Amino acid sequence: MADSGVESWERQSGESVQPFEAFVVYRALGAARSVTKVARELHKSRTLMGRWSRSFAWVTRVAAYDREQDRMFLAEQAQAQRDVARRHAKLAQAVQGKAVARLQMLDPRELSPSELLRYIQVASEIERRAVGEGPLAVAVEDQDAGGEVAALSDEEGRARMEQLRRELERRLSEGTA
Repeated sequence: MADSGVESWERQSGESVQPFEAFVVYRALGAARSVTKVARELHKSRTLMGRWSRSFAWVTRVAAYDREQDRMFLAEQAQAQRDVARRHAKLAQAVQGKAVARLQMLDPRELSPSELLRYIQVASEIERRAVGEGPLAVAVEDQDAGGEVAALSDEEGRARMEQLRRELERRLSEGTA
């Protein structure tokens, strides 16, 4: 029904102002639209509204309008998601910069074994995810969930770190890390 260059939800050739204004009311009613509601709102007869609806293909035109509205909404939503992703990436970069600057100021000799272990775990996790791998499968006994590492003396912690280092080297040499 759309004329060349005229969208179907715009005023059509041969459509006078009154039927088009009635169509605009119909279009604006949304999912609950009906010819009866248009007639009631415009104080016109239901018969006249039905005739205009058939003559100017309101149902077909409004379906095209609804599809266009959905398309525009999805495009806006996709753009909003891209904008959020860009903002979050910039924020993450800023936070990472601050964290790296702070990490460079740390003296590893002043960190407890449990702190060192946690830094290694977090750095490994970040690296694995950055290359598209899932989280590292760590045996329950290697996790610090129960405070096992924190409860160790410095000497025991160093021994545990050495054990973990050897295990990591073994896994790396076998290609299983």
